[in-house]
Amino acid sequence: SENSLDSVSDRDFAIEFTHWASLTMMHLSRMSEELVLWASAQFDFINLPDRFCTGSSIMPQKKNPDVPELVRGKTGRVYGHLMSLLTLMKSQPLAYNKDNQEDKEPLFDTIDTLAGSLRAFADMVPHIEAKPAVMKAAALRGYSTATDLADYLVKKGMAFRDAHEVVGKSVAYGLAQGKDLSEMTLEELTPFSDTITADVFDVLTLEGSVAARDHLGGTAPNQVRAAAARAGVLLANR
Repeated sequence: SENSLDSVSDRDFAIEFTHWASLTMMHLSRMSEELVLWASAQFDFINLPDRFCTGSSIMPQKKNPDVPELVRGKTGRVYGHLMSLLTLMKSQPLAYNKDNQEDKEPLFDTIDTLAGSLRAFADMVPHIEAKPAVMKAAALRGYSTATDLADYLVKKGMAFRDAHEVVGKSVAYGLAQGKDLSEMTLEELTPFSDTITADVFDVLTLEGSVAARDHLGGTAPNQVRAAAARAGVLLANR
């Protein structure tokens, strides 16, 4: 250390570690929230293996996603440790004070909590079972390709504000008829704009919408595969 007073009184290393642990736990918590929602009966996007869940004490049919819920809950515990360390140090004069012996419990518990959460996720994530048919059915709801229709019109030379109006009218018609944009015929779409031609159906499907984002960070399948490959190389080099 360049400063002997810092050598005995500084606890930045503990605070910085707990900060990064809090940030990591925040991301784990967000992922946990999605897994809890996706595993629910209302979404039913995924299935979590039984060893990561427990039954309900009152509802025999219920399957509780314990690991995501516990990790989500333990995030607040790590946040608390960060605030504890910051508060511990905030009013101490130089140099060492006995207050600093209180740094051990929050630091050590943060290490244990973070390590346990990461181990649980590392075991659970590879065994998550997706339900593609349910996911696709959900993606088809809500006129998710409306923006693609607007992009299509803009690429054909229409001002975006006009394309926005065309799409709004098309969606209103679809709601009234109980049809998604991809389910409408060309004869139903052309009254909203004579710019719309038969090639519009290339962008109104989910597959077409996903494939259209073919750029770095985009959703096109080749971009997703490339991103996965980059992540694999990064992990292999750790």
